[in-house]
Amino acid sequence: MNLRDFFTAAAIAANWTEASAGQTPYLGAGLFPARKKAGLDLTWLKGSKGLPVSLSPSPFDAKAPLRSRIGFEKLEAEMPFFREGFRLTERDRQELLRSADTSDPYARAMIEHIFDDVYELIAAANVVPERMICQLLFPQDGNVGISIQANGVDYTYNYDGDKAWRENNYMELTGNQIWSNAAADPFLHFKTAMDAVRVRTGTELTTAVMNTNTFNLMAKTTALKERFLSASGAARAFLSDDEVRAVVKNTSRLQIALYDRMYRDEDRAAHPFVPDGYVCLIPDGALGATWYGTTPEEADLAASGSADVAIVNTGVAISRVVEEHPVNINTFASEIVLPSYERMDEVFVMKVCP
Repeated sequence: MNLRDFFTAAAIAANWTEASAGQTPYLGAGLFPARKKAGLDLTWLKGSKGLPVSLSPSPFDAKAPLRSRIGFEKLEAEMPFFREGFRLTERDRQELLRSADTSDPYARAMIEHIFDDVYELIAAANVVPERMICQLLFPQDGNVGISIQANGVDYTYNYDGDKAWRENNYMELTGNQIWSNAAADPFLHFKTAMDAVRVRTGTELTTAVMNTNTFNLMAKTTALKERFLSASGAARAFLSDDEVRAVVKNTSRLQIALYDRMYRDEDRAAHPFVPDGYVCLIPDGALGATWYGTTPEEADLAASGSADVAIVNTGVAISRVVEEHPVNINTFASEIVLPSYERMDEVFVMKVCP
């Protein structure tokens, strides 16, 4: 078996596409659709949506006054670079030679293991933009930005330099109003947030995103139980998830989206994408875009012929490099990625519990 013919970047990409077809996509993939650009610089317009301003009256036979563009803030950043790989050693190659013996039950398992190693790299690449997006949607203490530090590299991006978003689109509950207190009124909090965004932008918030721990706190509040009682006439100590969702929908016109997926950071510590105690209220439609740049592997190695390169998920480059001595095959996943957040002024975040 010629490993160079069988273990190609194109084969890896095709197998990944097939294997991932049935997987549930990340939340951020729908709210921040993937797009591609050249280079490292990313520029976008923040807060461009607002209430429409009526046309000014004008007399006939007179020049029309020119309207200034208001509500736009141009943001620029250099997109960060991520890359990691694994090595197929000469010893691994000897194990693969056993695949020539079709009766060896170990052979197929070894081949699948090799592809699984690459799939792990691609899955790790997909974690990066989702991690970034969730940092934007659930900003720590209302500070909208992205922060990833590892391997001596610090990628920190501030999306709210003047703190205007934090002042207008963030609410931190205190005292009896925190959701761990039964006296809290989530409906009042939802209305306050929805009214604030509607007055400033004209946008209707339609979905509340939170994790199950936060959802369970909301379900235990007296306000929610009493609203269910008044609507159904049935007093219950425990409400099902569907009943809680129905009460919130009927009262606040909000759909509840629970998101409990997790990831491991560079130190292999597990983290939820959505932290406990935070609720993000969003409107319908995309909120921004996930921008991928052109990696060095795609720009240079693919054209040079010194490596085998394929692209998956819009901008993740899979490259296979063969070393002659010792005979090793190195496979890398690389990406240049950063989300833009054009509709951040139409999103409201509540910290409902410390």
